[in-house]
Amino acid sequence: MLADLTATRGGLRDGTTTAPAELERCIAAAQAPANTHTFVRTTFDAARTTAVQPDLGRLPLAGLAVSVKDLFDIQGQPTPAGSTALADAPAAAEDSPAVARLRTAGAALIGRTNMVEFAFSGVGVNPHFGTPAAFDARHGAVPGAPRVPGGSSSGAAVSVATGAAFIGLGSDTGGSIRIPAALNGIVGFKSTAHLVPTSGTVPLSSTLDTVCAMTRTVRDAIVAHEVLAARRVTRSPAPLSQYWLAVPRTLFLDGMDATVARAFERTLATLRAAGAIIDTIDLPAVQEQPAYGFAAPEAFAWHRELIQRAGDHYDPRVRQRIEKGATLMAWEYIALIQGRQQWIARMQTAIDGYDALLSPTVPIVAPLWADVAPADGADAAADAARDAEFFRVNTLLLRNTSAINLLDGCALSLPCHVAGELPVGIMVWHGALRDDTVLNVSQQIEDTLQKQ
Repeated sequence: MLADLTATRGGLRDGTTTAPAELERCIAAAQAPANTHTFVRTTFDAARTTAVQPDLGRLPLAGLAVSVKDLFDIQGQPTPAGSTALADAPAAAEDSPAVARLRTAGAALIGRTNMVEFAFSGVGVNPHFGTPAAFDARHGAVPGAPRVPGGSSSGAAVSVATGAAFIGLGSDTGGSIRIPAALNGIVGFKSTAHLVPTSGTVPLSSTLDTVCAMTRTVRDAIVAHEVLAARRVTRSPAPLSQYWLAVPRTLFLDGMDATVARAFERTLATLRAAGAIIDTIDLPAVQEQPAYGFAAPEAFAWHRELIQRAGDHYDPRVRQRIEKGATLMAWEYIALIQGRQQWIARMQTAIDGYDALLSPTVPIVAPLWADVAPADGADAAADAARDAEFFRVNTLLLRNTSAINLLDGCALSLPCHVAGELPVGIMVWHGALRDDTVLNVSQQIEDTLQKQ
């Protein structure tokens, strides 16, 4: 299992390793076959310059490798957001706040990671720059034919899972951090949305976008969140037995495949044996979500002129979803905002008695890439079949995670599979500003599972 950032910082302090040595290990991993299509741009030399700076050891990230999703502004670089439609975009004049905070904390930025074009899918496919293959951080390469890594922060997840980065900076609008975390056997934390600035990014949904990160462990997720949100997490040593947890059976458990069901039930049994109090509850309010989402209309508002100018450069699957936003009337959008607030109030009433909720992050394991590959024009029927499968699995992958975004909540996915299983994630979640409790519960769950 890969050493995490926290353990590596310990090695830096006691002199058993150095930041430049750790960076070279990450660069070697980034150049390995497992990271084919992971990066759209590498900045190894700039990272090497950072890693030899004096006094880095006193900083939270200590000159260690961090990757950046392709939708964040980095000074002096264009921000294509996984698309060729922005091929002529000018270089950013300054870092986005998230990137600036990582730099200030001592991050060595090793490159921009591949992503779903304009972040509009949970599958992870990119027809312009290729699709990285899912990689199991806990047990090595996923056996068999390549599987999709999940999206939209696909390259960010693979960079962390393969050891190319300790932190993968990404974004989460409907699950884009937690889905790839689950499918690659790593940790992904989606904080309460407003805690981290979203300026300096190519937006998907101004209502739902969240800037956050993937890491190798929960304790690293706490470090990354503290850097990105510029706040301290209140840590708690309370054992699992002091938290009241719940598993909502409504919606979240529907359609689980055999691997996910086995891993999730085994994990619940392990946690209960360790003293966790876990109720199984009905949560009918979750099925009362507004029928229409924010992403399409808000994305269309941003993309309208770009589609007119460079629409032929878009991934057809992405463009199709964005253009659906053109049909929403102003009154419907206002009703959507009002309906969301009313729904959040009903959900909070239903879950406020619990410290955290537990669900499968996604109900299925990573789909095979060949089943959802982009159309190639060679066989119209095959293209149509792959498109249909893409939209089917995209809906499934986003279903559990997107409810938390709509709730304005926070959630963490951590791996719960064992050797011989494809990666599976368990999601620990609650409503807005419950971040510290979610992180502390997740830490206890991770500690318990690692003792198996």
